[in-house]
Amino acid sequence: MNSIETLLKVERADLSFSSRGGTWVQALSKVSFNLGYGQSLAIVGESGSGKTTLLRAVLGLLPLDSGDIYLLGKNLEQCTSSTLVNLRRRCGFIPQDPYGCLPPTLNVLDAVTEPFILVNGKQRKVEANEKAWQLLKELGLGEERISKARIRSGLSGGQKQRVSVARALILQPTLLLADEPTSMQDASTRGEIIEILNTRVASGMSLIFVTHDLLLARAAAGRTIVLYGGMVCEYGNSSDILEDPVHPYTRALFSALPKLGEKLQLLAKNRTFQTEERGCPFRSRCPLSDDQCQCSPPIRERKGRMVGCWKT
Repeated sequence: MNSIETLLKVERADLSFSSRGGTWVQALSKVSFNLGYGQSLAIVGESGSGKTTLLRAVLGLLPLDSGDIYLLGKNLEQCTSSTLVNLRRRCGFIPQDPYGCLPPTLNVLDAVTEPFILVNGKQRKVEANEKAWQLLKELGLGEERISKARIRSGLSGGQKQRVSVARALILQPTLLLADEPTSMQDASTRGEIIEILNTRVASGMSLIFVTHDLLLARAAAGRTIVLYGGMVCEYGNSSDILEDPVHPYTRALFSALPKLGEKLQLLAKNRTFQTEERGCPFRSRCPLSDDQCQCSPPIRERKGRMVGCWKT
């Protein structure tokens, strides 16, 4: 796979960490997917399922134990440091925590222009300001009092999150990696951000959108990957997965949707991710589990999508 026709290709990505107790935690297990130019992909799962780890691996910030990631035609494993820097400049990243990712001493306008000026130089300050103003207006932050507000003390959490979105978009990225970018927004503002991202995708930007919400995944992306314990449970068209979930874990996520603010019993039971043991990571919580599930399930085509389960 050396063709640049595919913007991103992840092939059987394995990644593990050493835990505090000295054991190894499997963060990603044989994860594979493709993303083309102008396509959108949602990654859905609970906290600890490997979503953020996968984003960091895609940027080459975490090396794989095995497998390959090709970004913009380059195998990240074979890239020099300077090549990785150039690849990352073509990617936008919206971190999950807007409190820790923004420069606290800058005002809003300067915080948004900062990435553009770092890449293009101070001589393009006027252009940077124009682009920043346009983004702030799109994101409902176009008032002068907001643009002059200090990041540290002048903004709410939701406003800081929208500033993070603007910072990620100002360089017009080829690929945007968005980690829970609407988690601090109310329903109307959430919809506006999704619409802004969808418009950019329609113009050719590619998007990976991380969320724990299947409904939000369908609104934000054409395809969805459901992760659990670092393993792909289900991968396919977002609407198909929401309307007819196949994997027991996807069904559990779907059944939890009407119960906002509550913990689904199945999802709260025996919550253990990523151990050294092989096999399906969901088996201790799955009502269909039996001895066969102690072996890692194959990824097979079911109902027009890929499903990692012995029992479906």
